[in-house]
Amino acid sequence: MTEPVIRRSFFKTMLAGVAGLGSVLATTKAQAATPKQKVAYHLADAEKVAFVLGNIRNHIEGVGGAQNVEIALVVHGPALKAFHEMSANEKIKEAVAGLHKDGLALNACGNTMRAQTVDLKDLLPGFIKADQGGVVRLCELQQQGYLYLRP
Repeated sequence: MTEPVIRRSFFKTMLAGVAGLGSVLATTKAQAATPKQKVAYHLADAEKVAFVLGNIRNHIEGVGGAQNVEIALVVHGPALKAFHEMSANEKIKEAVAGLHKDGLALNACGNTMRAQTVDLKDLLPGFIKADQGGVVRLCELQQQGYLYLRP
């Protein structure tokens, strides 16, 4: 009597293992088929700087890492002052450095830079200048397939 019980138990264990393996393979295949996200974050409000940087960090972690997403941050208006090298607080500097290391593309509005009389050397490392303006840069990114987010 113990032999049929052992066989049934072994069969159930094998069936569960095969089902589990199938589930893992299906999940892996679905992840491989999912295209890399491309997202443009728009930041103009000075009071939202830390919030938006936190959103970007959560976004990267939420998709399983920087290898699964391309993110561009476009900054203009009052928010750009938070990224001035001389006046940026340490938390902002650390967040920007870490996100840039993870591939965040930092875009500064050329119009805002002129209005604030700053050059790229005056901003935190990693910024590029959107010569035609931040809103034009956002449109260019959308034309390249980036999704637009303004938290």
